[in-house]
Amino acid sequence: MSKWGDVPLLAAAPFHLSQRERSTRVSASGEGLQTSRVRNPLTPTLSPTGRGSRQSFWRVITFALAALVALAVPALAQDKKEPIRNYGVGTAATAEQIAGWDIDIRPDGTGAPPGKGSVKAGEALYMERCAACHGEFGESAGRWPPLAQGKGTLASNDPVKTVGSYYAHLSSVFDYVRRAMPFGDSQSLKNDELYAVVAYLLYLNDIVDDKFVLSKETWAQVKMPNAGGFYDDDRETTEKAFWTPHPCMTDCRPPAGITSRARALDVTPDDKAGKRGVE
Repeated sequence: MSKWGDVPLLAAAPFHLSQRERSTRVSASGEGLQTSRVRNPLTPTLSPTGRGSRQSFWRVITFALAALVALAVPALAQDKKEPIRNYGVGTAATAEQIAGWDIDIRPDGTGAPPGKGSVKAGEALYMERCAACHGEFGESAGRWPPLAQGKGTLASNDPVKTVGSYYAHLSSVFDYVRRAMPFGDSQSLKNDELYAVVAYLLYLNDIVDDKFVLSKETWAQVKMPNAGGFYDDDRETTEKAFWTPHPCMTDCRPPAGITSRARALDVTPDDKAGKRGVE
């Protein structure tokens, strides 16, 4: 008994010997090999004139070539890069245009532009470009937001959000001024002017002294008062008692009904009283 049981194992003869139509069969008892005239299904059938073998041979070659082409075409299509499509809308952004938008700064100062500015230089710029809206000392003019003081008010019923009381990172102040100020003329400040104005805002909030010079090198020296005032959203735990996995969506309240009438309470004026009131 062979390892394959009673299943006969056929070994196809080499293709160049296929005309002999030989194959080898392993006997079920495993006692030896027996040669039989079992035709190899891969061997072309010979016609008396020999034409059948040639025709079958070329059929096999043609089929093999067709299969190779069918397998190669998808691979070549993947290697071929798709052409850039132009829909006729807009133009490709240039490196200079992308750099104009890529101006974000991280809290540690990464991405800050080159330059520097002192508190003294910032005071002059602030009076010229900012004080009309935010007041000479950052206290606000009219309904424009204040920029200074307000410390300790965030937990009150009337919180005052300023540079000193609210912002947790210097990068937030710097980025906002850089992108949006002065109002109506945003991004008009040069790098040195930007550093100077922000340095003066820090001075108005008692964060730095009057001799401080803000730059990329002195960035880490600034410690914002509300640096620890922000934390991850914890409502999943602190407000868990208010949540329900199956909220009411229909008929959540009992129907409204009249519990009393003004006539029964004697608060509805009669006609005479109404006329006297008019007179």
